[in-house]
Amino acid sequence: MYPSDQDLFLEYKIQPGDVLDVMFQIKAQPQETFVIDLYHQIKVVYPDLPELNTEQKIMPTGHIILPYIGQVKVEGLTLQEATNLLEEKYQYVLLDPQVSVSVTNMDVRIEQIRRDLMTAPRGLSKLVNVRPDGFATFPLIGNFFVAHKSIDQVNVLIQQEYQDYLPGMQADLYLHEQAGSAVYVLGEVNEPGTYTIKKPINLIQAITMAGSFTQDAKLETVVLFRKHEQKLIARRVNLENLLTLKDSEAFFFLKPEDIVYVPKTHISSLAVLIQQIADIALFRGWSIGGGTFQWMDDLNQ
Repeated sequence: MYPSDQDLFLEYKIQPGDVLDVMFQIKAQPQETFVIDLYHQIKVVYPDLPELNTEQKIMPTGHIILPYIGQVKVEGLTLQEATNLLEEKYQYVLLDPQVSVSVTNMDVRIEQIRRDLMTAPRGLSKLVNVRPDGFATFPLIGNFFVAHKSIDQVNVLIQQEYQDYLPGMQADLYLHEQAGSAVYVLGEVNEPGTYTIKKPINLIQAITMAGSFTQDAKLETVVLFRKHEQKLIARRVNLENLLTLKDSEAFFFLKPEDIVYVPKTHISSLAVLIQQIADIALFRGWSIGGGTFQWMDDLNQ
């Protein structure tokens, strides 16, 4: 049984033309998880030998250069790990070596990101357009295919990417502007094609949008296709009877990506249906072989 119009759009699938709103938060990192990165400036202090104190930017290779021991790679280490590493290396040079490692520009990258993402008066937020190819370009992390995914699915995807880009960075995704969902009305209608809907419509409304039936339409065997997981479900509907069964109209509300097919000959079997809708399946990239096709009885026999 098809659902009522109350739950058809609850899990909206992102469509080309949609505008997404990405809102950012940057949270403080625990000391033990903070790691040294290439953009940091490192200060190394020798309490007993202040003349050796140094402050320098990390080299592109991730190294710093220190007295007596030369190049040491510190990129990717926590401050405590870097301190332990330097004290270990100085054991062969100094008696009872003690060093202190700190980052003097710890917030420089965060401030740069804040400037890049700040949109007055929206704060840390960016609007992202979904292109016709289904991709969207997110600030800092690049292109991702988002079409036909839910907001929650994309949110999980980009959240991990932003965490990898900057630990403590959180992104929350919202639908800012909806381009509309598509349904397809094909076969014996005057204007077959793709139609954008922003609210649920029923079968009669969809066919009306497509210019109504042609003279050759067989209203007693209109077929509604719906994709469920990896299965294409076809249900035969007798619209001649439906016109007199108003209480049943709620069962015929369309979901995004549904296909309404109005045949010009009576469809009496699955074989006849497959023969007539082969082009439709190819049109949408839906398989009708390999056990992925299911035929259901009439709703209103």
